[in-house]
Amino acid sequence: MKDELLKLEPKQVWRFFADLTQIPRPSKKERGAVEYVAQFAKDRGLEYIVDEVGNVIIRKPATPGMENRKGVILQGHLDMVPQKNSDKEFDFEKDPIQAYVDGEWVTADGTTLGADNGIGVAMALALLDSKDIPHPPLEALFTVDEETGMTGAFNLQPGILKGDILINLDSEQEGEIYVGCAGGLNADIKFRYERLGVSDETVAYKLSLTGLKGGHSGVDINLERGNAAKLLFRFLYNAQKEFGIQLSDFSAGNMRNAIPREGHAVVVVLKDKAKEFEKAVDEYNKIFQSEYKETDPDLVFKAEPTSLPEFVIDPLTQDNLIKAVQGTPNGVIRMSQAMEGLVETSTNLSIVSLADDKYIDVKALIRSSVDTAKQYVADMFEAIYKLANAYSIDFSGEYPGWKPNMDSEILHLMVDLYKKMYGTEPKVTAIHAGLETGLLGAKYPNWDMISIGPTIKYPHSPDEKVHIGTVQKVWEFLQEVLKNIPEK
Repeated sequence: MKDELLKLEPKQVWRFFADLTQIPRPSKKERGAVEYVAQFAKDRGLEYIVDEVGNVIIRKPATPGMENRKGVILQGHLDMVPQKNSDKEFDFEKDPIQAYVDGEWVTADGTTLGADNGIGVAMALALLDSKDIPHPPLEALFTVDEETGMTGAFNLQPGILKGDILINLDSEQEGEIYVGCAGGLNADIKFRYERLGVSDETVAYKLSLTGLKGGHSGVDINLERGNAAKLLFRFLYNAQKEFGIQLSDFSAGNMRNAIPREGHAVVVVLKDKAKEFEKAVDEYNKIFQSEYKETDPDLVFKAEPTSLPEFVIDPLTQDNLIKAVQGTPNGVIRMSQAMEGLVETSTNLSIVSLADDKYIDVKALIRSSVDTAKQYVADMFEAIYKLANAYSIDFSGEYPGWKPNMDSEILHLMVDLYKKMYGTEPKVTAIHAGLETGLLGAKYPNWDMISIGPTIKYPHSPDEKVHIGTVQKVWEFLQEVLKNIPEK
C-alpha cells in the first residue's frame, strides 16, 4: 500500500507522508515520530532541538540572497487520532496505517489515515529537505499531543523560536486561508455508584448502536451527525420509564475530540416485559434510522440476549445519570454573527462510560470563539450535573482561541499570490476546530500567523481521506509564498 503513495505527485511530499503512515503515533504515543523527525534533521546536518515534552524544532538557513527576509516557522503536529471500525483488528500503538489510493483521494483501510496532521508534517519535511526551493530563514515546529491536550503547545518555551511569521499547516480545506479558530475547554464529570445484585426474575440484553459516521468534533459538528452517547441514553431514558430497566455495563465514545460513533450497554429487564422491550428497541431503530437517514445511513440499533451480568448500578445513580445525559447540550449551540456559515459555540458529549468498579465517567469538549460563550456552556454542564448529584465536576485543559487579524501582512501577501496563481480569490475565514495557533500566539505575540492545508474530509473518523490534487496545489502555493516573504 505504501508503494501506491510513492507514485503520487508531489513525490517529495508523499514520500514523507508514506513514511509517517508506517510509524505508530497516536496521541501521547508519538515517540517514534519524534525520533524519525529528529533523525531526519541529524542526517541532513540541520540544527534541531527536542524539548522536554517531545516537540521538535528544526532550523534551516535561508537560501542565498534571501537572508534578509523575515523568518518563517512551519508548524504541524506529529500525533494522530486513533479511530477504527469495530470489525477492524488494529493496534494503533504497533500497526502501520494501511493507506491506499481511492480515485482522487488517499484513505485508509478501516482506520483513521493520519493526514491530520501527517500531510502538513510531510510538507514541512519536504521543504526542509529541498535543495532547489528558494526560501527565507526557516524553522519547523513539530508539536506532540495536539489531539488530546495540546501538551506540546502548552509546554513550548517562549524565546526558542526566532522567526516572525507562523504558517500553520493543519487546516483542512484548500482554497481557504484561516485567520482564527475556536478555543476549547474540557468538561470531566464523575458519578460514584454502588453495585447491586441481579434478580433471577430478569433477563439481560446487550444493546448496540453502530454505523454512525462520527467525525471531528470541531470541523464536522455542523453536519448534525448522530452522537452515539446521546442516542443511546435517549433510548435508556425512555426504557427506564416504560420498562424499569436496570443498567449494568455501558460505553459510548473514546476520544474527547471525536463525535462518538458507537455505543453499547448491558441492561436487565423483568422477564414479563422482555418482549415489549425487544419491540421498543426495534421501534427506536426505525426512529433513529428515519431521523438520521441522510447523515448516518448505516446506523443500526439492536438488542441481543446475553447472560445475566454480575451486578447492576444502584437505582438512584442510574436515574441521575440517565436524566443528566439526556439533558446534556450537544452539537451546535450558536452560529457566528461575524462570519457567515461558521460555528461560534458547540459542545461534543464525547465519552460516557463505566470507568471502574466505583466511578462513571462523562466527558465533553466545549468549543467557542467567544470566551464568555464558552463559559456559558460550562455553566450549563455545571448546573445540570450538580442537579444530578454528580460526585465531581471539573473543567480543565482550557486553551485560547485565535483572534483574526485582518491587517496581517502575510494574509494580504497570500491572498494576492493565490489570485495571481489561480485566477480566483481564496476564502478568508476562521475554523471552529482548535488550532495550536491560539496557544502559540500567546507565547509569541509578535508572530504574524496564518493557517492553510489541503482538503481533508472526515478527520477523526475511519472515513478520513485527503484529496491528492489539493496536496499538489498547496505544495505549489507554499513554495510561491516562501519565495515572496517580505524583508525584515
